[in-house]
Amino acid sequence: MMPHWTSDEEGPLSEFSTKRALKQVEAISKQPHYVGSKEHEVVANYLVKELNKLGLETSVQEGYTLSDWGNLVQSKNILARIKGTSNSKALLLLTHYDSAPHSYSKGASDAGSGVATILESVRAFLYSKTPHKNDIIILFSDAEELGLNGAALFVTKHHWAKEIGLVLNFEARGSSGPSYMLMETNKGNAGLVKEFAAAKTTFPVSNSLMYSIYKMLPNDTDLTVFREQGNIQGYNFAFIDDHFNYHTAQDDINHLNKNTLAHQGTYLMPLLNYFSNADLNTTQASEDHVYFTIPYTFINYPFSWVLPMVVIALALFIFLLFLGRAKRILSFREIGIGFIPFLSSLIGTGLITFFGWKALLILYPQYTDLLNGFTYNGHAYIAAFVLLALAITLAFYNRFSAKKVTMNHYVAPLFIWIVINGALAFSLQGAGFLIIPVYFGLFLFAAFIITQKSRKILSLTFSIPALIIIAPFIQMFPIGLGLKVLFGSAVLTVMTFGLLLPVFGAFAKKGIWSLVFFVLAIGFFAKAHSESGYEYGKAKSNSLLYVYNADTDKANWATYDTNLDSWTKGYLGKNPKEAMALNETPLFSKYNSGFTYAAEAPKKGILKPNIEFLEDRVVGNQRYLKIKISPNRNVNRYDIFANEKMAIHNFKANGVTTLGQKNSLYQRKGKKILSYYVVGNIPLEMQFSVNVATVLDMELMESSFDLMTNPLFGIAKRENWMMPTPFVLNDAVVIKQKIKPSPLSVVNTLENTIANSIVKDSMTVVKDSLKKP
Repeated sequence: MMPHWTSDEEGPLSEFSTKRALKQVEAISKQPHYVGSKEHEVVANYLVKELNKLGLETSVQEGYTLSDWGNLVQSKNILARIKGTSNSKALLLLTHYDSAPHSYSKGASDAGSGVATILESVRAFLYSKTPHKNDIIILFSDAEELGLNGAALFVTKHHWAKEIGLVLNFEARGSSGPSYMLMETNKGNAGLVKEFAAAKTTFPVSNSLMYSIYKMLPNDTDLTVFREQGNIQGYNFAFIDDHFNYHTAQDDINHLNKNTLAHQGTYLMPLLNYFSNADLNTTQASEDHVYFTIPYTFINYPFSWVLPMVVIALALFIFLLFLGRAKRILSFREIGIGFIPFLSSLIGTGLITFFGWKALLILYPQYTDLLNGFTYNGHAYIAAFVLLALAITLAFYNRFSAKKVTMNHYVAPLFIWIVINGALAFSLQGAGFLIIPVYFGLFLFAAFIITQKSRKILSLTFSIPALIIIAPFIQMFPIGLGLKVLFGSAVLTVMTFGLLLPVFGAFAKKGIWSLVFFVLAIGFFAKAHSESGYEYGKAKSNSLLYVYNADTDKANWATYDTNLDSWTKGYLGKNPKEAMALNETPLFSKYNSGFTYAAEAPKKGILKPNIEFLEDRVVGNQRYLKIKISPNRNVNRYDIFANEKMAIHNFKANGVTTLGQKNSLYQRKGKKILSYYVVGNIPLEMQFSVNVATVLDMELMESSFDLMTNPLFGIAKRENWMMPTPFVLNDAVVIKQKIKPSPLSVVNTLENTIANSIVKDSMTVVKDSLKKP
């Protein structure tokens, strides 16, 4: 599925070198470089220099965007362009260079690996002097971690965006494992599928089931912005294993698997060579294709084949049943009995695994510390429950099945697989390739009916498709979705076992094999137990904030943690109170994390922001406001909240409106108006109107990410087996304060005069160092 060995040598200059790419990752990921940090500017300048070293003219695009998530930020995109020989559509190489805020992430995998993959591939491409027709645009986008803002700035404000025909986006959701290819398109995928197959990548890993599920879920990559805002399609390449390192302080070069980085290179080099000369218009299509990969091979066919393939399989299945019955090889009684061990195994393993994981969460409460749901010993649990599923299944078949009736009992799994594929043909056509292992099972079944003999070599050979196509999902699902779906892996193990029944059914001593698998399962459970603690490199995440309420003149320590440790107890005490009041204005987080505990904290005399009402007047039934919030300390973030009953119209923040806004009403979820990530301590200016009868009920939270270094606090350093919790505002000094209105002045002028004065912005929105040709 991916390279399993990577040379420590640099290799020829005309080829992608993992060693050279790792040097780029090391340079980029020395320190956290989130938007607004000093290191962020250092990394941006480094990328400009590296592109210049390649002989490319580099440019910078800067400007504000307000995402539909309500995130406002001034992004700084780094761009370069390699001219082709024709005026065709351009190929875009895309990744982001900012690291995740709040958690001290160094961004080695996410997305230093993407930056390094592009830099090294472009270097090799230019060194080889590869002739190419299409222009190649390189975009290192900014503020992806905050709300895809850099990509939005490029797509909506840069004239190059209209010239792009295809995007190759490199991402990470972990630090190891194979890189999966996912397509994004507003229409059909047939063109993308055919062109990807033609590019002949060495280690393709993808399937249309992932594509179909991906299309149904809310997506959050830069490529999503290109598709939604610019109708530009492309490919994502991302690895997801060791998900526990994602957005954490452990996202460093030591945790990035070099074989995984090499896998990214095996994608980009052939794709760059191919798409730099291909007609990018051919990637457009209205039809969808089923596709999947087996080692070194990418297979595809139209969605329109899915239902006929199921119908043909069902017809063949029924024909073989009646032929077997006519030849007195099959017995309907034995076929009926065959459903007992198969269904019992499915239900039994599913229930045992589902409730078994629930029990483990009670026995090991620390597993909930990692918000992404995949523990450091997650692979041991996958192995343990898969082996347990095999033990249970073999036990049932030992009780209800014998070698001489194996093919009679093979009818049950074949029938259930055909039924499942029939349902998928109508509901999830991307999974249509799952019928292929069923066909091999039917061929094996047919060979038995015709010859009345079972052949071990034939059984083993025809079992290979099930192992290659289905078995990888057993591991992929819990890695990608968390260990909460382990029961799905157990059920899929039994389903795969069903297709392999001609092999397992030949086992004369299924009871002994069941015991062997059970003992192995116990061994992996023991291994998981031995790895259930924390250590350096496998750290416990924890959180601490200092929250000062300027309206009540009271301060609190606060945490999101359920399981307090010695470090957090040092500030919250052994018996902290629940943080009910702090959750009245909930901060956005990926996993909807709320504050759990709080304790009184000393007041530190932190300077409050200035709140100025630059405009506050009434025209007719509308009240027009312009509010400026200026920090009096170095800050990183503002969160603005308002009563949900406030209907806000014509909203602008720092001169920009929400992306894709369709009418004057500002769309928001809950109390949140926006989160402003501050660069250079630039104030926040909000401009909007409300009904004159509306009570102005607004609040701000001003945050600086310096709790650990602020001399006012003297916070103790975490122990080396601890790290900041990701996905939440953490290690921050926060001020909560009401945004209080100023006296109103009623203005008796024409509405359109007022409207014109409001539309004019005092801020420069976009700075672009590129000039139109």
